[in-house]
Amino acid sequence: MCATLRLMRINLKVGHFPLFPTSLYTSQLLVLHSLTPPHKTLTPKVTSFSTGSSVYSSNSLVSVKGFDFLEQFTPFKNLAISSTYTVITSNERRKIVVGLSRMIKDEEGWLLEAFSRDFCPSFLVKIMKLFDDREVAFAFFKYVLQDYSENTLKSCCISAHLLAAEELRLLAQDMLSWIIRRVGKCRSDEVVEFMWREHYKYESDFSVLDSLMRAFLTAEMVLGAIEIWSKMRDNGLRPSSSAVSILFKLLLRIGDYGSVWKLFRDMLHKGPRPTNTLFNVMILGYFRKGRLQTGESLFHLMRKFGCEPDVYTYNILINAYCIRGWTSDALNWVDVMGEHGCGPSISTFSTVINALCKEGNVVEARKLFDGMQERGVSPSTVTYNALMDGYVKAREIFQASMLYEEMKTKGVAPDAITFNILVAGHYKYGREEDGDRLLWDLTVAGLSPDYFFSDISIAGLCWAGRLKEAVALLDNLLEKGIPVSITAFNSIIAAYSKEGLEEKAFEVYNIMVQFGQTPSASTCASLLRGLSMTGRLREARDLMAKMITMSFPINVTACTVLLDGYFKKGDVMGARTLWEEMEKMGIAPDAVAFSALIDGLVKAGSVGDAHDAFFQMIRKGLVPNNFVYNSLITGFCYSGNMTEVQKLERDMRERGLLPDVFTINTIINGFCKQGRMKLAIDSFVEMQRSGLQPDIVTYNSLINGFCKAFDVVNADNFMTRMYASGWEPDITTYNIRIHSFCSTRRINRAVMMLDELASAGVVPNTVTYNIMMNSACNDILDRAMILAAKLLKMAFIPNTVTANLLLSHLWKQGLPQRTLVWGQKLSEIGFEFDEITHKILDKAFHCIHVNTDYCTETTEKSLFLDFLMYITFDYIRRSRAYSDNKNSSFELVEDGPCGSFKLVNKALFSQSERARN
Repeated sequence: MCATLRLMRINLKVGHFPLFPTSLYTSQLLVLHSLTPPHKTLTPKVTSFSTGSSVYSSNSLVSVKGFDFLEQFTPFKNLAISSTYTVITSNERRKIVVGLSRMIKDEEGWLLEAFSRDFCPSFLVKIMKLFDDREVAFAFFKYVLQDYSENTLKSCCISAHLLAAEELRLLAQDMLSWIIRRVGKCRSDEVVEFMWREHYKYESDFSVLDSLMRAFLTAEMVLGAIEIWSKMRDNGLRPSSSAVSILFKLLLRIGDYGSVWKLFRDMLHKGPRPTNTLFNVMILGYFRKGRLQTGESLFHLMRKFGCEPDVYTYNILINAYCIRGWTSDALNWVDVMGEHGCGPSISTFSTVINALCKEGNVVEARKLFDGMQERGVSPSTVTYNALMDGYVKAREIFQASMLYEEMKTKGVAPDAITFNILVAGHYKYGREEDGDRLLWDLTVAGLSPDYFFSDISIAGLCWAGRLKEAVALLDNLLEKGIPVSITAFNSIIAAYSKEGLEEKAFEVYNIMVQFGQTPSASTCASLLRGLSMTGRLREARDLMAKMITMSFPINVTACTVLLDGYFKKGDVMGARTLWEEMEKMGIAPDAVAFSALIDGLVKAGSVGDAHDAFFQMIRKGLVPNNFVYNSLITGFCYSGNMTEVQKLERDMRERGLLPDVFTINTIINGFCKQGRMKLAIDSFVEMQRSGLQPDIVTYNSLINGFCKAFDVVNADNFMTRMYASGWEPDITTYNIRIHSFCSTRRINRAVMMLDELASAGVVPNTVTYNIMMNSACNDILDRAMILAAKLLKMAFIPNTVTANLLLSHLWKQGLPQRTLVWGQKLSEIGFEFDEITHKILDKAFHCIHVNTDYCTETTEKSLFLDFLMYITFDYIRRSRAYSDNKNSSFELVEDGPCGSFKLVNKALFSQSERARN
């Protein structure tokens, strides 16, 4: 097995898949993919179509040099065909070619030839029937319909009548919905008129009106559907219950509650009678809009109309409570549904277990997981995934692995989501060899069903960092028509977003929509993460607003991603506003969201607000983890409140959480900053007693503490202990020692230490340069120039701290005017002043206006400082120009009727729009 694993890992690195078990067809595809160079994608080419054989090249599906193979079968050859590539997918194109080749082989070529000369309704219907597949027939219709003149629309309506007459109403509804969507509201009345005129020759009044109503609903044109409702009433007809449910769902999605109740009253008087399905749609719609009271009222109203709440009704109710963080109430509803003779389903338990895990309450989730089996309900893959994800987020990888073993023992098949959860856990908190074993189980051992194989293969490539190959594999799978679920798309979208390639993520998302996949909560969160990571928070907010309008599944994870983005950009007000909006949207923060809020507030310096959020988290019944406590402890250490730090550490232990290395390091650093070295040593001793091993951060904190206390002996002792423990000094260690030497005016020792770190292969950072630069400015000019030259030779990189220390030295040298001049130059290039910069410039301004005897003479030292200031200014100016060019303004543009979006550069988009007009 070890040899096989090594071979598999080599395959994951070079792009071969010989060990993956799958069908012969998929295996051939994967071999084809593996033989393709990683930097290339198989480019489809046109080959000739043989009329005497059904054998064809699947790569003959795309036009080359303006030629489209399918164009010969459409009667609209003279029209532009560029738009045809957006109405059908490559997989649909392939299936159309397969169907047409079969027709030619069956000697139906005369029919295709006749239709290509004239758009005849009967010919079109015969061809669509010969496809023997509704989806392929509809794709063919979408392709050939390139003319929307009055005569063509009349012919299409006759075709829809003929299909309905032959009991193919679903296909007829597909045709009508496409026509209505393409012609729009302004001409949809023509379609209704053409369909109603002489319809009695083909189908009944109800049949034609029901088809029209469903067509408007599929096209999401609610007003048109309501007009058809009125037309049905005028003709004494009742709308079908299923069509009414779809109409109510759309009305609730757009928030047209007035029309909902108006139509509901109309149903009560004229029928059809409300059904369980309709009540479930209404309850779900109101819950999604945050109107829990209305939804619950409808729940209690059901029995009045002879409808008994079923398991779907209860699940909708329970899910709504879980989303808002009311898990205890959701559990009460589980008991209520049992009392009314409605047994909880797998979905019921999975929903509550998932909610408990998101609260951080994995212990209670496990109890419910065991309890559902005692009640005779066996957990599904979804249930196992929910609990497994809870264990991973709680960093209990061992428990997650044990649950996976239990899953295998009980014969529950893992899916691609299982794979993603466990691999993520092993990458972040586990061991690489466990990931190898997992890969073996999910592929070679055949534990995953064949239809999950494509998803797992793509996810595996993404986790291995081979994103280009994952995209190439997805492209080939789609081209060959091999089933790919939304999980595969989500894996690539998430990978692109993590890399900061949000435009690529949107491209994959649009392909996903074109192939009929509905975005999931994970899709939305990944797209928002991509925008947030690159600081495009405005675009992220716009995207979330559009997704909410389109009823995409925006959940607490998506909001948390955006919240974290605001904090990382320093926009605390934006983060607070989003937090308030979450409550208005009915999205209850989970343990992860509170963790992001607390950590963000701490890093923004609002430790008091973070502590208040911590108490709010506990009041809501959410369980804080080590990350939350570590964030608060860091904040209080930074503010010097070590008393509160010790309280939090005790509270951690009382809640059953053990302080980790990060916790103890933070506490030691807090004591060292206050010069309380005895308490720092006590924490160090306690750390070792509890089984935690000190790391380089521990030793650096103690060495820094002793250096600041001018206790060189103990600083050297801990350096010795650090070496004895197997730790080599890092750049932070060297910076501490260099700063110590510079503080005591031992510049020669500092320079020797600088040479030592370079010879040790340690790369100096900006902190190193700033420490040495500050010393150079304080030193005598000759030695300062030598040191400055040395730093410049080492590729000195200035930052805000560099600018501040140079401005400070200019002021201290009695050159306030030069200080203000350089401050003005920095402001002109958009340099963001911090509090220290403002204080220095204020002092310089005050000096000029109060003390008129300031120095104006140009000295050698002032020229030296000017030289260093110019280097700093020039670097910041060039960095700003690059950053502005990289972060040019983008906006989201809707790209199609099915929820596609495109991220475009505003400037380029405006230019293209002007050129088009």
